[in-house]
Amino acid sequence: MAAGDGCETAAPGPAAPEGTARVGLTAAATELLRLLRKEHGPLMFHQSGGCCDGSAPMCYPAGEFRTGSSDVLLARLGVEGVREPVDFWMSADQFARWQHTHLTVDVVPGRGSGFSLEAPEGVRFLIRSRLFTEEERAGLSG
Repeated sequence: MAAGDGCETAAPGPAAPEGTARVGLTAAATELLRLLRKEHGPLMFHQSGGCCDGSAPMCYPAGEFRTGSSDVLLARLGVEGVREPVDFWMSADQFARWQHTHLTVDVVPGRGSGFSLEAPEGVRFLIRSRLFTEEERAGLSG
C-alpha cells in the first residue's frame, strides 16, 4: 500500500550529511532497475536482515511490501531513466547494526529469492558495504 492510504509508514532514517548518501547503486543495478521499472512500474527495495535471502535487498513493485514502525527509510534513490525515486527500506533491527556503513546495491549472476522482481532475469541484487569515513560519520551523528 502506498503512503497516505491509511497504512502506517515509518519515518525516514537519520539524514546523511550534504553530499553523503547512505545507499548507492552500481551501473549494473541501475541498468536492471530501468528494465524492472519498464516491466513492473514504480519500484522499492526492502532488506529485512534475516538469514539467507533476507540478508539481500528485495525489489518489489512500490507499495507491495508493507512498511511500518519496524522499518527505516534509508534512501530515495534517483535512478537515471526512471521518473520516480526507488525507496530503499531496511528493518530497524538491521539498521541498528549497519548504521555506520555505506551500502551499494549491486547485481550478480544467480537466483536469489523468488519474491524479488529480478529473480526471473537470472541475477540477484546484493549489498556491498563499507564503513563510513570519519568525516561521513561526523556528519551522520546528531
